[in-house]
Amino acid sequence: MNNASVFARVFRARSLWVQCLCGLAIALSTLGLSSCAPVYYLFPQHTFAGRPVPPSLLTNRVMVSVSTDGSRGSLQILDANRDLRGNIENTIPAFSISGYSAGFPNLILNFPEQIRGYVYASSDGSLTKIDYGKETAGGSAGSFPARSTGIAMAQDDSRIFSAEESAGQLVVIDNTAGKGYALNLPNVYQVAVNQGGTVALAMVRNSNTLYRVVYLNANQPNPPGAVDCQPYNLPVYCVVPVPGTYDRPIGAYFSLDGTTAFVLNCGQECGGTTASVTMLQQGALTINVIPAALPYPSAQSGNVLVPGGATVAVSDGSTLYIAGQQLQPDGLFAGNLSTMDLASKTITGTYSISDGNHSKILLADDNTLWIGSQFCATGEKAKLGQNYNCLTRYDIGAKTTAIIPAVTPGSSDPTKQLPYPNNNNNVYYYGDLTGLCWVQNLHKVYTAYGGQVHAFHTADGSEINNFFLTVQGTALDVAYMDALTNAAN
Repeated sequence: MNNASVFARVFRARSLWVQCLCGLAIALSTLGLSSCAPVYYLFPQHTFAGRPVPPSLLTNRVMVSVSTDGSRGSLQILDANRDLRGNIENTIPAFSISGYSAGFPNLILNFPEQIRGYVYASSDGSLTKIDYGKETAGGSAGSFPARSTGIAMAQDDSRIFSAEESAGQLVVIDNTAGKGYALNLPNVYQVAVNQGGTVALAMVRNSNTLYRVVYLNANQPNPPGAVDCQPYNLPVYCVVPVPGTYDRPIGAYFSLDGTTAFVLNCGQECGGTTASVTMLQQGALTINVIPAALPYPSAQSGNVLVPGGATVAVSDGSTLYIAGQQLQPDGLFAGNLSTMDLASKTITGTYSISDGNHSKILLADDNTLWIGSQFCATGEKAKLGQNYNCLTRYDIGAKTTAIIPAVTPGSSDPTKQLPYPNNNNNVYYYGDLTGLCWVQNLHKVYTAYGGQVHAFHTADGSEINNFFLTVQGTALDVAYMDALTNAAN
């Protein structure tokens, strides 16, 4: 064999060896690159409270109830961690609750501890159960004979209460028995239930009387003084008056320790005389406590006047925060936040807030309180040319309030106008605030504000760019699906 042949064989062997090394290097490089690819949606091995990983893979979800034209609706899911309506790769343009289509879903009852929620749609009177773990509609939770003006329910969904003002009925859906009962109570329009579902209170429009629901034992006769009991022949539920000092009661806040019901008396804002808070002992109001004789014993433990008005309230354990409106000399109303010390049962401060009908209130990050209302453009602030938007941020430490967003009506300065106007292009007024939720530990609140989604930083009240948050249609309500406790919503 000549030298040329030997050289050729050696060269081919070395070439094959080099090719193998190169192939191995490429394979290792590819593996390394793929292992370094970012993982955008990652859950821990053990989720909080053993909650299931949802199909969307989102860890902080805000559910938005949306109506397209009043007859078509949906439940959209937003990524509140990244403030997106789709995924970060832009391969999924939107997330939603599958199987839901009611036309006007205007109320969300949120129970994140139970990994579920309920959505009421006034368009067809449906109440639909939502499975947060599967992100699907779970079927009907009950039906009502008329449009509900107020709905409340126990956390274990054993009972659902609905005020049917047009029908003059207080409806009780007993899911344990699988039956519904319609108690006649003319002009009933609001209902409130404590956390355990053991106390249910009902309010009647233009009335100074408060009512509660009682549950009878088998073959027990109607309690004396009952307004109505149903069924007529073998009654199961009754509605009876609750003695106390009231002035147009409109709602109630139940203390988390289960001892006190704070009844909110609307006063002048609802056609009465004086706003106040009436304190009742919850134990005497439980659904199984049946009054035996007239007059009924009083459960009232106090009554505190609230000159600023009282329509909605929340407590942090030491202070009760009460929002409402006060009648002004010119006949218009002005919004106020009043603080009540729970130890002394005294009003410790009153602060100016958004005008309008206050129906939303919650505590949030950065030691803040947030209050939402509707019909704000008809109050004193609009007349005076002041900021008349419907959201207020209260700094609990500094004891200061600010209407959000901060605008100056009539100003041509863009920094004093709304940062992200809605489709009506009004640069001074978003409109009614119909939904409000706190995204815990992320220092944000989300809102359904003027029919669109707007989010705000709790630290300073500044608005988050909502370009990637807006939904197609009218946003009616919002709920934080992944809250740590039910009390957070």
